[in-house]
Amino acid sequence: MQKVKLADVARLAKVSNSTVSQYINGRFDYMSKETELRVRAAIKELNYTPNRFAQGLKTTKTKTIGVIVRDITGFDTSRTIRGVDDFCKKANYNALIYNTDFDPEVEAKSLEALFQLQVDGIIIASSGKNNGLIEEYIHKGLPIVHVQLEHDGSEKNLVLSDYRKAAFDATDYLIKLGHERICFVTQEYQNVKSRNERYLGYTDALEKHGIQYNEALVQYWQRETGFEHSPKAILQSDAAPTAFFTQHLAITTELLAHLNQEGVSVPDDVSLLGFDDIPMTEFFKVPVTVVKQEPYIIGKEAAQLLLELIEDKDRHSQKIMISCSVTQRESCASPKKKGGQ
Repeated sequence: MQKVKLADVARLAKVSNSTVSQYINGRFDYMSKETELRVRAAIKELNYTPNRFAQGLKTTKTKTIGVIVRDITGFDTSRTIRGVDDFCKKANYNALIYNTDFDPEVEAKSLEALFQLQVDGIIIASSGKNNGLIEEYIHKGLPIVHVQLEHDGSEKNLVLSDYRKAAFDATDYLIKLGHERICFVTQEYQNVKSRNERYLGYTDALEKHGIQYNEALVQYWQRETGFEHSPKAILQSDAAPTAFFTQHLAITTELLAHLNQEGVSVPDDVSLLGFDDIPMTEFFKVPVTVVKQEPYIIGKEAAQLLLELIEDKDRHSQKIMISCSVTQRESCASPKKKGGQ
């Protein structure tokens, strides 16, 4: 079977060879959206793979992996990347980092660019919107390991925190301090397996202690719009919580800003426990109690798993769970009794 050439792609897409080359190198800003789609369709139809690394090499490996993350500036994400990079260096691998800013389209382009670069495998903290595309690349022989979140349960190789146990331990800790009205503040969790695991850990702890579940104490936050109901309104409601349990660093920091603006004192007026550690929290007026994940370990484990998959693409899939811990600080205290007694 004759090997497909770059010129064949250009001919089918009705563009120049240089345009196809720009596309392969991820320079999408140099072409219109229509041109980009035509080139992509032509590459897919012809099953074209550039041979930029293979020339002059006696091995089929490039000793390079790709890492796709949603926010490279995130505290836990940066530690995960460090874990990946440290492990790769010891194994004489290089890591190419792609940042998506939570944009599924950028994520898809990153996957395609890394595939065209012929990386040996990819570690991805995905948006959950490209699982079908990821599965296509796996079927083409590209090993892929997921980190941070499990979305629909179809992901085959994952390294992530034991979210259910962590949320249970955090809720259990608050209950043992005397809290029964604990507000679980989360992003939409019903269709994201890892977030749902946290919710289940929260309800497991309530059930263990015989505390009735109150739907009003589950509140929602979105990255673009913030809180569905303001923290002030929640604290003035009939089901006013004595503690907040936030499920993301961004939720914790935004909640702290709201409470500070409204003059709500932590932990005198309400306790706060957040998922994810906060950088330099020791300098806060009230350091925040947190569920501490182990992102560096997650990064190292993900890199090790990926390199094992690269060596043996037929090995069975794995889901590696990393334990978390509750770091107790000053933002949690026993709730005050009515009348301040």
